[in-house]
Amino acid sequence: MGRVQLAEGELNYQLDGPQGAPVLVLSNSLGTDLNMWASQIPAFTEHFQVLRYDTRGHGQSLVTDGPYCIEQLGGDVLALLDALHIERVHFCGLSMGGLIGQWLGIHAGARLRSLVLCNTAAKIAEPSVWNPRIDTVLRDGAAAMAGLRDASIARWFTPDFAQAHPAQAKRITDMLAATSPQGYAANCAAVRDADFRDQLGAIAVPTLVIAGTEDAVTPPSGSRFIQQHVAGAHYAEFHAAHLSNVQAGDAFSQCVLDFLLAQPSL
Repeated sequence: MGRVQLAEGELNYQLDGPQGAPVLVLSNSLGTDLNMWASQIPAFTEHFQVLRYDTRGHGQSLVTDGPYCIEQLGGDVLALLDALHIERVHFCGLSMGGLIGQWLGIHAGARLRSLVLCNTAAKIAEPSVWNPRIDTVLRDGAAAMAGLRDASIARWFTPDFAQAHPAQAKRITDMLAATSPQGYAANCAAVRDADFRDQLGAIAVPTLVIAGTEDAVTPPSGSRFIQQHVAGAHYAEFHAAHLSNVQAGDAFSQCVLDFLLAQPSL
C-alpha cells in the first residue's frame, strides 16, 4: 500500500507487478475498494504493473465534503499518475470507475494507452434513484450502509452465484458496509450528475466495453450505446450481474488481457 498526498488529503493506492512493465490502472465501483480486483491481480501482473487505488470517499482514501463530481475523481487519477511519474496507462474501470474512465478518455486521452469500460453507462439512472439514497445515507449513517450491503447482493450478483459462492459475495458486499456514509453519498452525487452521452465521440483511444447479461444496474443496452458511439470500440458480455469481474472471474480477466495485449506497446 502507498499514499499520495493530494491538496485535501491522502489517496490510497497499491502497485503490484514487474517494474518497467506497462501500467494498468484499475478503478473500483461505487461502494467497494481496491480489493474488489483481487481476483484479477495474478493474471494481470504477469504482463502489467497494476495500479489500484481507493476512489476518494472509499477505503483508506480521503473523505472530503460532498457532493463530488466525476471531473474531480478523474483529476484524482491524474494527480496519482503525476505523483508516481507515470505518463501513460491502460485504464480499466467498473461502474463508477467506468464513468471516471469515460471522463479520462474524453478529457485526458493523451494519458491513456487504452480504455476498458465495465458494467457502466454514459448515464447511470435518474436523480429519482440517487436522491433518496443520498438522503437516507446522510440521515442514517452506518445503519443505512448496512442495509445497502444486504440489498446489494441481489444487484451485484446473480442468485445462482450468490448461493454457490457466499463467502466471495460477502467479502465484496462487506466493503459497502465499511464505506464512509459521507463518502458514499458524495460519490452517489457524482454518479447521479454524470452524463457523457453527447461526448463519447471524443474518445479516440482503443476501447473495450464489457457488460453483464443480468446487470439491472447498468444493463447491456447502456454498454452497447457506448460501443456504438466510440469509434472502433470492442464489446464483450458475460453471464453476470453488476460485478462481472468477480462473477465471471478468469473469463473476465482473459478477455481484458486479450484486448490489452493486442494494443501497440508504444
